[in-house]
Order: sequence, then structure tokens, then C-alpha cells
Amino acid sequence: MSDDTTPATSGLAPRRRADTTAMLSRFAPLLFLLVLMLVFSIAEPRFFSELNLFNVMRQISITGLIALGMTFVILTGGIDLSVGSVVAVAGLVAAGLAKGSAQNTLSLGGVAAAGAPVLIAAGAAVLVGLAAGLVQGAAVTRLDVPPFVVTLGGLSAFRGVALLYSGGGPISSFGESYRFWGQGKLGPVPVPVIVFLVAALLCHIVLRHTRYGRHVYAVGGNPEAARLSGINVKALLLSVYVIVGMFAGLAGFMLSSRLNAAEAVAGIGYEMTGIAAVVIGGTSLFGGVGSVPGTVVGAILMGVLLNGLVLMNVSPYVTQIIVGSIIVLAVAFDRFVKSRRRH
Repeated sequence: MSDDTTPATSGLAPRRRADTTAMLSRFAPLLFLLVLMLVFSIAEPRFFSELNLFNVMRQISITGLIALGMTFVILTGGIDLSVGSVVAVAGLVAAGLAKGSAQNTLSLGGVAAAGAPVLIAAGAAVLVGLAAGLVQGAAVTRLDVPPFVVTLGGLSAFRGVALLYSGGGPISSFGESYRFWGQGKLGPVPVPVIVFLVAALLCHIVLRHTRYGRHVYAVGGNPEAARLSGINVKALLLSVYVIVGMFAGLAGFMLSSRLNAAEAVAGIGYEMTGIAAVVIGGTSLFGGVGSVPGTVVGAILMGVLLNGLVLMNVSPYVTQIIVGSIIVLAVAFDRFVKSRRRH
């Protein structure tokens, strides 16, 4: 009797450990977010003020758009370090069209724009992002240059384009229709939040309920097996860089609208915030595992963390150390979870 039951019993413990680890990896970001909000609300009463919460929601929406696009790239095992620079270029192009000129302006007043309609300006920003993603995706897939190298080069090159386009100065002071997309509200909800939530819903549907989404996971899990099963791996990889470029372009327009200004230094550090949001949300840097809801939680967590640190007067230098450490710890936790599942 004992010989028959021992193997079955001994197999339960590893299975329970694996299930516990999987549950922890799934809900840890949400639990950490709740704890973080509790700590900040106790340490700084201003944290839960209406003004601060609206500011956090708007900021999360812009970096969250980048994180949504980054989710597609990281799910395939890639990376995009250029998104912050693309945000700057796209924002400047949109601003230049809306103003009718790329001439530097310093006024932040609500001067009526004499340039293109706001939707044309927004569309141009998205097209800039699409073009940036297309160029980098082609370099990754056609030239076989690693994504890290391609997008690291893009980080520098696109920042240079932004400086060249603007002459190093800001373009500011837009009409009300332009500022509405970053500062306006529909009822009590800020417009950027609505844009972000709609984009997140669409991304979730695409990844979870379409053939394209299943192909993204397949390529991230095993590119060679995906190729042998008939998936055009190079075309799919190209598409995810176009997607992240599109979201970076949209984020550039939204940021310029929110700040009522566009400048070449906009978006600095956004690549790290976006990557951190995706990884913290449970998407593996090694590809094949992750979800849009996880990214949304990760984006909120990063926004709350950065805002809380600012309210507590933590040095921005220390903040950079914290963000970098969080990325390392998140990747280490991902490796730990995978090793536990194997055993």
C-alpha cells in the first residue's frame, strides 16, 4: 500500500509549489500596487487629492501607450530603446503642423494655431512613429541586426532628428482643440485616460482573440517552431516594431497636447518606464509570456511609484536608481518563476 501511494504523494508537493509560484507571479504586481498606494497615502496626504490623482492618471496614460506597444515587441523577445526619442520627433512634427511653422516659440498662452487641423497633426505624429518603427523593424528583420543595437542607434538618431527639426528650442502655445486631447475631460474622466483605456482594450482583443495575437506568442515562445508551422516570422517581427512606433507617435502628440509644448528633450527616460511597466506587469523579457492587463497594472504601478517619490521629495537621481533596480528584480523574479515551474 505504501509503495503505491508514495510516488503520487511525492508528486503533489512540486505541483503545489509550482501553482503557488504561478499565482504569486500573476497577482504580485497588483498586490504591490495596493501596498504602494497605502504607503504613499499614509506618508503623504496629498497623494489622494483630486488634483494629484488626475495628474497621475494623465501621466500614466501617455507612458502607458508606450508600454502597450512595448508589450508586442517584448512578447516576441525583442526590445525598443528608441521610443522616447520617437515621442520627441512625433510631438515636434505634430506641433509644427498645428502651428504652421517649426519656428521656436516660448509662450504657453492659448494662442490660436494657424496651421493644420488637430487631427491632421495627430495623424502626422502617428505616421512619424510608424515610419520609425518600419525602419527599425526592417533593420532587425532584413539586416539581422539585434534589436538592442538597432533601437539603441535609433535612440540617438531620432533624438538628433528632433534637435535638427526644432533647432533645439520648443514649439508651444496651441489652440484649444489641440490642447483638448491632453488636458480636456469627457465628464470627470481626462481624455488621455479614455484614449489609453480604449487602446488597451483593442490591444487585449488583438493579442488574446485573433490569429495575429496567437502568432505573436508563438514567435516569442519559439521562433523556429513558429517558422516551421508556417508563420512568416520576419513579417511578424517587422509588424511589432511598427506597432510600438505607432504608439510612440501617438504618445508624442498626447504629450505635446498635455504640456502645451513640444521640445527635443521630451520623452527622455520613457523607454525605461515603458519597459519597466511591461516587465513588472508579468511579460517575460525572453518572450512568449505576458498580457495587456498585466501591462496596464504595471503602468499604473510605475506611475504611482514615480508620483509618490516626487511628492516625498525623493531626489530624481535616487528615482532612477529605484527604477533600474525594479527592472533587474522583475527579470530575476521571472527567471525564478520559470525555474520553479521546470522543477
